[in-house]
Amino acid sequence: MPTYEYVCKDCGHHLSAEQRMSDARLTDCPVCGKPGLERQLSAGAFALKGSGWYETDFKGSKSNATKSEAPSAAPACPGGSCACH
Repeated sequence: MPTYEYVCKDCGHHLSAEQRMSDARLTDCPVCGKPGLERQLSAGAFALKGSGWYETDFKGSKSNATKSEAPSAAPACPGGSCACH
């Protein structure tokens, strides 16, 4: 559920509220009681917690990575004297 930030234009009170996207915006300030709350534009938060999703879910074992990343046995051509240049 998203967290929205509000500020009261009458008294300056700041608050955060977890609301569904379909819920109506808050209007009444809990401190002064006036209908002066305005929803603020804020950056969304995204956090990865734990030992790492990449390492546990997508990364292959080190032995597989070493085999696929092994250098080729053919030496590079010196100075461009071969037919590939």
